[in-house]
Amino acid sequence: MADFSRTQRVADQIQRELASLIQLEMKDPRLGMVTVSAVDLSRDMSYADVFVTVLEQEDKAKREQTLAILTKGAGFLRGRLGHLIKLRIVPTLRFHYDESISRGQHLSALIDKAVQEDRQRSNQDVEDN
Repeated sequence: MADFSRTQRVADQIQRELASLIQLEMKDPRLGMVTVSAVDLSRDMSYADVFVTVLEQEDKAKREQTLAILTKGAGFLRGRLGHLIKLRIVPTLRFHYDESISRGQHLSALIDKAVQEDRQRSNQDVEDN
């Protein structure tokens, strides 16, 4: 059975609550579709690094705009978290773009390309013989 620390359980709770708050209570029309992919909470629970992805991943300007909106609304989100999660100290929220998904898509595309090229080479070898 997995042993989860209190820090990890609180980080998971913060991730669930933030995902809901961002979608339902942030009123900025420029925000778009944001997914909270992970929350990394410091050991003393004073800071939470929140990793987000944006629907328009390729658009760097959109990613930067979304991070700016979330950073500006961090106080509001922190206040709402304080009401939803009973903690003595609500962590300061720091938003980051999660590049792991776009990196994963890039690697997957490279693998698909390599497999396709390998198939083409093996088909040419069969035709040559």
